[in-house]
Amino acid sequence: SPTNLAKAAVPTVSDQAAAMQLSQCAKNLATSLAELRTASQKAHEACGPMEIDSALNTVQTLKNELQDAKMAAVDGQLKPLPGETLEKCAQDLGSTSKAVGSSMAQLLTCAAQGNEHYTGVAARETAQALKTLAQAARGVAASTTDPMAAHAMLDSARDVMEGSAMLIQEAKQALVAPGDAESQQRLAQVAKAVSHSLNNFVNCLPGQKDVDMALKSIGESSKKLLVDSLPPSSKSFQEAQSELNQAAADLNQSAGEVVHATRGQSGELAAASGKFSDDFDEFLDAGIEMAGQAQTKEDQIQVIGNLKNISMASSKLLLAAKSLSVDPGAPNAKNLLAAAARAVTESINQLITLCTQQAPGQKECDNALRELETVKGMLDNPNEPVSDLSYFDCIEGVMENSKVLGEAMAGISQNAKTGDLPVFGECVGVASKALCGLTEAAAQASYLVGISDPNSQAGHQGLVDPIQFARANQSIQMACQNLVDPASSPSQVLSAATIVAKHTSALCNACRIASSKTANPVAKRHFVQSAKEVANSTANLVKTIKALDGDFSEDNRNKCRVATAPLIEAVENLTAFASNPEFVSIPAQISTEGSRAQEPILTSARIMLESSSLLIKTARSLAINPKDPPTWSVLAGHSHTVSDSIKSLITSIRDKAPGQRECDYSIDGINKCIRDIEQASLAAVSQNLGTRDDISVEALQEQLTSVVQEIGHLIDPIATAARGEAAQLGHKVTQLASYFEPLVLAAVGVASKMLDHQQQMTVLDQTKTLAESALQMLYAAKEGGGNPKASHTHDAITEAAQLMKEAVDDIMVTLNEAASEVGMVGGMVDSIAEAMNKLDEGTPPDSKGTFVDYQTTVVKYSKAIAVTAQEMMTKSVTNPEELGGLASQMTTDYGHLAFQGRMAAATAEPEEIGFQIRTRVQELGHGCIFLVQKAGALQVCPMDSYTKRELIECARAVTEKVSLVLSALQAGNKGTQACITAASAVSGIIADLDTTIMFATAGTLNAENNESFADHRENILKTAKTLVEDTKLLVSGAASSQEKLAQAAQSSASTITQLAEVVKLGAASLGSDDPETQVVLINAIKDVAKALSDLIGATKGAASKPADDPSMYQLKGAAKVMVTNVTSLLKTVKAVEDEATRGTRALEATIEYIKQELTVFESKEVPEKTSSPEESIRMTKGITMATAKAVASGNSCRQEDVIATANLSRKAVADMLTACKQASYYPEVSEDVRARALRFGTECTLGYLELLEHVLLILQKPTPELKHQLAVLSKRVASAVTELIQATEAMKGTEWVDPEDPTVIAETELLGAAASIEAAAKKLEQLKPRAKPRQADETLDFEEQILEAAKSIAAATSALVKSASAVGAIPANAADDGQWSQGLISAARMVAAATSSLCEAANASVQGHASEEKLISSAKQVAASTAQLLVACKVKADQDSEAMRRLQAAGNAVKLASDNLVRAAQKAAFGKAEDDDVVVKTKFVGGIAQIIAAQEEMLKKERELEEARKKLAQIRQQQYKFLPTELREDEG
Repeated sequence: SPTNLAKAAVPTVSDQAAAMQLSQCAKNLATSLAELRTASQKAHEACGPMEIDSALNTVQTLKNELQDAKMAAVDGQLKPLPGETLEKCAQDLGSTSKAVGSSMAQLLTCAAQGNEHYTGVAARETAQALKTLAQAARGVAASTTDPMAAHAMLDSARDVMEGSAMLIQEAKQALVAPGDAESQQRLAQVAKAVSHSLNNFVNCLPGQKDVDMALKSIGESSKKLLVDSLPPSSKSFQEAQSELNQAAADLNQSAGEVVHATRGQSGELAAASGKFSDDFDEFLDAGIEMAGQAQTKEDQIQVIGNLKNISMASSKLLLAAKSLSVDPGAPNAKNLLAAAARAVTESINQLITLCTQQAPGQKECDNALRELETVKGMLDNPNEPVSDLSYFDCIEGVMENSKVLGEAMAGISQNAKTGDLPVFGECVGVASKALCGLTEAAAQASYLVGISDPNSQAGHQGLVDPIQFARANQSIQMACQNLVDPASSPSQVLSAATIVAKHTSALCNACRIASSKTANPVAKRHFVQSAKEVANSTANLVKTIKALDGDFSEDNRNKCRVATAPLIEAVENLTAFASNPEFVSIPAQISTEGSRAQEPILTSARIMLESSSLLIKTARSLAINPKDPPTWSVLAGHSHTVSDSIKSLITSIRDKAPGQRECDYSIDGINKCIRDIEQASLAAVSQNLGTRDDISVEALQEQLTSVVQEIGHLIDPIATAARGEAAQLGHKVTQLASYFEPLVLAAVGVASKMLDHQQQMTVLDQTKTLAESALQMLYAAKEGGGNPKASHTHDAITEAAQLMKEAVDDIMVTLNEAASEVGMVGGMVDSIAEAMNKLDEGTPPDSKGTFVDYQTTVVKYSKAIAVTAQEMMTKSVTNPEELGGLASQMTTDYGHLAFQGRMAAATAEPEEIGFQIRTRVQELGHGCIFLVQKAGALQVCPMDSYTKRELIECARAVTEKVSLVLSALQAGNKGTQACITAASAVSGIIADLDTTIMFATAGTLNAENNESFADHRENILKTAKTLVEDTKLLVSGAASSQEKLAQAAQSSASTITQLAEVVKLGAASLGSDDPETQVVLINAIKDVAKALSDLIGATKGAASKPADDPSMYQLKGAAKVMVTNVTSLLKTVKAVEDEATRGTRALEATIEYIKQELTVFESKEVPEKTSSPEESIRMTKGITMATAKAVASGNSCRQEDVIATANLSRKAVADMLTACKQASYYPEVSEDVRARALRFGTECTLGYLELLEHVLLILQKPTPELKHQLAVLSKRVASAVTELIQATEAMKGTEWVDPEDPTVIAETELLGAAASIEAAAKKLEQLKPRAKPRQADETLDFEEQILEAAKSIAAATSALVKSASAVGAIPANAADDGQWSQGLISAARMVAAATSSLCEAANASVQGHASEEKLISSAKQVAASTAQLLVACKVKADQDSEAMRRLQAAGNAVKLASDNLVRAAQKAAFGKAEDDDVVVKTKFVGGIAQIIAAQEEMLKKERELEEARKKLAQIRQQQYKFLPTELREDEG
């Protein structure tokens, strides 16, 4: 595209101003194009159906214009327009007729598929092509001197318009009823009629009529061959023979003239074809005369058969000449013409060989001379590929053929001397074939040398290669003729069948690749359909060929003939469709320098042909008269010339190896650049690198970024060229080398402007690394040279490419960081734009995932972008300097999103949804670009309030566009989308239950009224039963429709929410004096929630999969766990009030839970994050304590001891397993150490399980023997723990130091936290809500409420932290002190951080930048961290001390204040929603707008909810690392 070319050119422009101007213009153009694309898509959605009507109008207008032109012509008033000549108009007409044909093929396909969008496009293209056609027709009619020809031209043009109008009308009808057989049939008939009138129209061109006359004449003459018996010859054999030889020479020469005339004026072709048909007539008469001389009927039939072949080859030659003269630029047309001329020569040679009785060896010499005369044309102007040989194949071909030719030439002179003439004749034939092979290889090599010259324009690979299609079409037709020719021998039939199979499989493969590359759904389907048609018709033909091979009967041959027709038709239709300009490659253009490079090869080949012809002529006379010494010396001279010319040919081809010279130049250039960087680095080290004052640092950074990006774009093309595209190698390496001088200039400039010496060195070192890796790449590429057979070099090329990519990535990271610090966002904008452009490319062929896989990742990245946008809103007010990093994050996320979105769009069903996903992801891209630009602007001037406002607007727009992307995805797969939403809701519930467990442990979970557990029991059981029903629906939903799956997922999420609420109320009603039982109950519901989360994940994975898919087994497993956990919850609920059994029940639940955790631990899944080995060692302490507790409870058999054991065990084992697995995947942990740690983790758990099960046994029947075994079992656990610690120590290596004494740190942290909270409270004091016009009384004090609540939380928290400090000062024994203090520190930090974030939220809320939701989540976070702090203090403090009582009171105050704030904010949020209702009712708003707004609101809320939950989980994981083991809550 022009923008990419401009970007690639920017780094090579040395004038700074011009380069910046070009860069800016390219960016503006890219942006404008993207906007235009979006606008045109919207316009198309609005007025797509009108395109067909518009095309119809255009065609009707053209018809009327042609009618007017005809009237003018009749009156003699039709004059050519300025610049119109007969030749130019005729050529335009020829090439346009082809475009009309291909766009009509498109129109037919689209209408047949019922695709309205692309039918409109095809109708528009057809109308455009017809417009050009009508202009050309008028020009030809005005320029011709023959009035009759002018009238015929205009009449036939009008016929074409009329037929086309009918065709477009029929296509419109076909769209109304897609798939209707009758309308499809009518469409096909009209299309045939149009194609017929188009052919008649082209035949009106000057010169075409004469060629048609010549063809007709050949057809008439050939009727002479159809008579049953030939008249006997009246001439002598000698006479007939010499006449035939003379006629053959004339016809061969005329064929050459026809080929030559196609390059000249139209008159030349008319004359040449006339002469050719006359010569053919004479030749035919001479041939029939010769047939009359034949002795037997068989000989006569053979001669007539050969004459028929010559007649067919001659007609083909004229047809090829005709089509080339109509459209000289047609792919492969020149080659087809040359091939047709060669076929004429070969068929003449066959006849001469059969008919003439000369001295042996004579006719072989004549045949060889005719063949050499025909191939000479190949060397005239090789600006098109002659064959599909690669450069290295050409070298091989030249070497092999030169060897064969050398032997044949020796044989010629040897056998001429000895007079062994039959062998002499054979040698001449072999020599002639070798010379033809040499010429073809030389012509192809010279073409490749020409296009590989850097000054030539390299061709661009299209969707399909029309030359390949044309060649395949030609070969298949020839092979089919040979198949049905009665004269074909069995071996010829088999070889023809092989040719058909080879070409049809190549065509099918090309179709497959084309369909995977194109984004046009009609073309995608058509290529697949065509490939099927070709494959099926080939299969049918192969069946008949097999039958024919078994029995060469007339009946079998007829069946074979019938089977060839559909194949030929399928291939022709495919070739017509593939010639559409949209798919076609752009051929290479050879420059004058390229032509000069070709010259040595062509000269050598011409000398070789000339001297070979002279050599064969001389040998011919020597064969008759071998005793002629002067002739022998002439032969030796020619032989010497031939061998010299072949040597020089080989040398020329070798010397001109594409890309080698360019690689050498480029290597020198990059070496020089490396020396320059080294000089700059030395100067920087000695602190005297001169600063560049002529240019700003921004401009330099932009230059450097664009150069590095362009170098990055070239890595893959160079690697591809070096592996197998020699012709491209020179272009690519020259382009690469041209970037290194600007790279060094920009890098040294950027370094010179940097103040930090370390940064200077980094930029220079990274630039040097990039240059060195490019040098490595060039050496590898030169070695590979584009030779696909040199596979030993391919690994080195791949490795060099990888190193170079890494170097580019490194330098880009450095530049982006530097740029985002100063608010430069150009690079980011470019990469977002590039990601957007890639969305429009076709599907990459390797989309291995399903829609669900891509949907999940798209949702993930979309939400990440929304979160970043929200953060940018907040940071724009608080600290704008952080915006750069956020913008960079958004750019990265959008890159991933665009790639995944492209895959999701490609795999979505139906196609409309894919289209919608693509457009919405692109619109989101526009939003991201604007937001990133505003972030850059705000970093430059952080105090500009106008830019701040704009940034907030842009961030809101991005959030809206994210919700549109999500709704498009939802439409694609409602069920899986609902599963994703439900899973996130459940993870929120799990996090909430964790907080509840902390409150329960701290003893602050109280019922609000004096209610008992019995009030809640029924409700819990009822809701649990509902959940079981939902679970069943969820499992069956995986196999049914998306609709049902969505309902099941939503229903199960809402039921688990209700169940969690009622269980929490039930737990609270048990009273805070029995915290252990509360924890048992909440743990039971938490297990259910976790199982449901896993089940939803498994359902999502199994959706729409077959019954035997592995994901279905996973689903069954997850369902089983779910049932077990719900049953366990029900048992726990029933046992809670029964003091005799509740401990036993709790222990049973814990054992089940530990088994499930062990299953997860033993699975092969790698944990999402890793933790340090010391973390794992710290976690083993919990197991030791829990073991002691378990043994004690086993001995005492008291239910409360057992409950405490159950709760502690659950926590200790889960923490140990998590930490052990995370530590075992710590970076640089070896495989065997990991295996050992995992093994002992399992052993330790199994030992512990055995201990708990034994305790359970003792509870059922307590005997001294059983109690005695407790010690043995606890020893087993202890030894497993020791082994585990040793295994973990092995992971750590040697870097292990004792942490500093943390008691002091705890004290200062607590005091620091108190101070920061007080400061925050003071900040809140000063805040006043923003002024607002009075509306209704109840909303007036909302913001005052929030501020008051926030102030009271701050005050309460401050008191709490001070109390905690007092408690913390209580001395404790030194051994445990470290860990406990760590817990206290982290809890205090949490409280401080949560309170300050609450203040920030309150502040932002008052200013109108943040939502109530953010406030609510901040308040909840304060409550959670407070609970954490309470738990941390309770562990060691004296329960009855004054300090502890103060602490408890302070904690309750914080909880209360938080609850008040949450209520106030929620009430405000609901109040707001009610207000909105009022607005909607009082104003008249369209129904649709209302629905859209409501959906958008819903999506926003869902998204924010999920983000809040995710954040909560992350913060937990990050910041609760140092809690004491017994306090760790399971991190759901």
